[in-house]
Amino acid sequence: QEQLAESGGDSVQAGGSLRLSCARSGGTRRNYCMGWFRQAPGKEREGVAALYTGGDQIYYADPVKGRFTISQNNPKDTIYLEMNSRKTEDTSIYICAAGPPHRGCRRAGGRIEGDDYSHWGQGNQVTVSS
Repeated sequence: QEQLAESGGDSVQAGGSLRLSCARSGGTRRNYCMGWFRQAPGKEREGVAALYTGGDQIYYADPVKGRFTISQNNPKDTIYLEMNSRKTEDTSIYICAAGPPHRGCRRAGGRIEGDDYSHWGQGNQVTVSS
């Protein structure tokens, strides 16, 4: 029953701003880890940002720190990813994910690991051109 509905994918020039949205529905848990991943052709999937819907801890991957912001609207189990100062290297399919908070939404050392997330959105293409 649990599903993730994403929106906000777009194609913009470098330096532009864009916000992605993801709403979780279904499931039986009160709180979830929710986050954003991205995967570009020829590259491994990488965690971008994550949070715990029952708290205020937020985690970012090093390449996006200071440029991207993850936030939540907990009553709707909705998360957002605001992408500012985007670079061409940010071009990727961005995928929303949710999972149980057994590992605290990220591994020791700060890595956001996709294997810890059990439900995935459809993904949205974001293209940043120079």
